[in-house]
Amino acid sequence: MILLSFLKILFLYILINILDISLLKNLPIILPILLAVAFFTVFERKILAAMQRRRGPNVVGIYGLLQAIADAVKLLSKETLIPGSSNLYIFIFSPIFTFLISMLCWSLIPFDYGIVVSDINLGILFLFAFSSLGVYGIIMSGWASNSKYSFLGSLRSSAQFISYEISMGLLLIPIILISGSFNITSIVLSQFDIFYFITFFPFFILFLITALAETNRVPFDLPEAESELVSGYNVEYSSIGFTFFFLAEYSNIILMSSIIVILFLGGWLPFFIGLSGSFYFSIKLLCVMFFFVWIRATLPRYRYDQLMLLGWKVILPLSLAFTLLSIFMVLLFF
Repeated sequence: MILLSFLKILFLYILINILDISLLKNLPIILPILLAVAFFTVFERKILAAMQRRRGPNVVGIYGLLQAIADAVKLLSKETLIPGSSNLYIFIFSPIFTFLISMLCWSLIPFDYGIVVSDINLGILFLFAFSSLGVYGIIMSGWASNSKYSFLGSLRSSAQFISYEISMGLLLIPIILISGSFNITSIVLSQFDIFYFITFFPFFILFLITALAETNRVPFDLPEAESELVSGYNVEYSSIGFTFFFLAEYSNIILMSSIIVILFLGGWLPFFIGLSGSFYFSIKLLCVMFFFVWIRATLPRYRYDQLMLLGWKVILPLSLAFTLLSIFMVLLFF
């Protein structure tokens, strides 16, 4: 396990040097993303409160807008507890690794034409390669805690990630075929005439479902199940360690929303001429994020066996069938 994790980290280091991606280079993106994560939590709690006919955060700052700052101060001021029987170095490294992976993925996201840190030709491939490495941080955290509950939570989480990543990869194939490129900017520009959520509507629906499962959101939040269990794989973490996991989770939610916007909603492409592309990208991103919160307030949680059966017996066969059909249509008409 330790050797496999070391090899993955080494592979990631080589990729970072090849692509010239560094945290210093990503700093102009990381700071806004951290602020977006902070205020997304307030955005989510406000919407949930409105849907459940209650007030929500309303004490810290105007209309409770500074509640995220208060939560951050509370988390960082707590004592850091490390289990005595844990593997110290991996226990400390796991949340840092998960957080860094979630931040590095943002270097490949274009917010407007030309506004991207690394616009490489294999952008969509490297984006999903980077995001898939995050599961190793979850496995390491559950194993290094030396706790049965955190280890079981990490196993459930990793099984869920792997199960739905297969379907997500299949759903990308028709879009790559139609756009004719792995470059993320080219995929967005290929939607100039019509957005892919219209031409690939079944793929759009299946991708939304897999995105909910990949980000551990309701109704697929089985690894955490905060109303039933304590927290899952990060049950032994507190203070800064829990903060890193929390930031990585919500950063991945915003990242997955950005990927949906890029693949199906035309990215920065406008509905009408007159405003900047980044404005349209932000509006579409907010709509997808609102969908994530709306689903949380509406649907109940699946049982774990139902979750896995849905992934392997429903989502995967449908993804494979739609993918083969779209490949046949592309070969026949293009």
